[in-house]
Amino acid sequence: MRYLSGILVCLFLLTATTESMARRTHMTNEQKAQLAKAETIYLNVLALTENGRVPPADLQTTAKTRLEAIGYTIVTNRKEPHDVEFRVKCEERKRWSGTTRSGGDAELADAPARLWTGPACLFNYRLEGRDLGWYKETRTDFVDAYAAARKAKAKSSGQYAMDQLNLKLQEFDFPVMVATEWGHTDRLAQLLQAPDTDKRRKLRILSTLSRVQSKHAFPHLVKLARDENAEYAEEAIIALAGLGSSATPILTDIFVTTKKSKIQAAAAKGLGLIGALTGDPNITPPLLDYLNENLKDMDESSDIDFPVLTEVVWSIAKLRNEKSIEPIEQLNIRIWLIRDTSKEMKELREAANVATKMVDLDYQIM
Repeated sequence: MRYLSGILVCLFLLTATTESMARRTHMTNEQKAQLAKAETIYLNVLALTENGRVPPADLQTTAKTRLEAIGYTIVTNRKEPHDVEFRVKCEERKRWSGTTRSGGDAELADAPARLWTGPACLFNYRLEGRDLGWYKETRTDFVDAYAAARKAKAKSSGQYAMDQLNLKLQEFDFPVMVATEWGHTDRLAQLLQAPDTDKRRKLRILSTLSRVQSKHAFPHLVKLARDENAEYAEEAIIALAGLGSSATPILTDIFVTTKKSKIQAAAAKGLGLIGALTGDPNITPPLLDYLNENLKDMDESSDIDFPVLTEVVWSIAKLRNEKSIEPIEQLNIRIWLIRDTSKEMKELREAANVATKMVDLDYQIM
């Protein structure tokens, strides 16, 4: 199961890396260049209740503040000069709008839910009046605004729905999503370094930067990954894996030189992800060196650093190498001779069993 999960993670990373390409084949290079240079946004906010349109002042203020916090200049008058129009439509009862033009957005995270009929805010943008097919959505925790308002003893279900959606606008990270969509990874890198950026947002940014393989991402991820005392060092190491073979030397160095078990385990995992994605043979030697060195004195459970060795074995399993066969077979023998029924040992035995089958294809035929 662990191996299958690893493969699924790798497939996700690969899919996410090419997500924009898959959905943006209709965008011209000129349009991409325009978005990359976008600085001023015309913010168009619409609020609709069951009784009709209502002033969107609070929603507009929240959206404006959040976009400005990431460095954009916001205007609210269509006649003022702007580079792109960003639309936010909030409804007490969401109207079904059909499938997206490109067909792929419906399967992506935070995409509009086709069956949702409760309060929701829909985000999209237009470049020179053209809808380029990017849609995101945030929803309330309730479907029936009238029942929710009555329970909260609110006078108006429409106003209650807008108030709750405004809270969602304060949490939903649409600024990071749109900055990613427009290729503004320099803004994301700055957010990553800002001391007041919360952990949840930093984790999202780390994941985003690794997927888009941005040149702006690399130095920031490397800095975090190399700082063993950094709060997000492990996450940064895994994010580096999304950059592919270019991160192999750095992750290898971290794996070989670090003295911290969690950091070394994360580096081993990152190398495995790179191996699964790229087939880079350079990931295997340091992992095999670690395994061979540990096999010399593996007599008891206390001789094993389970988090590190387990990740090493899983990573070795992701890239077949003839030199891996014998050490993995020896490992299988050693760990079954040790009397240990702990969860850590069970996980290591599972990894070793899968690795035996993956690195020795002849074993499967026999």
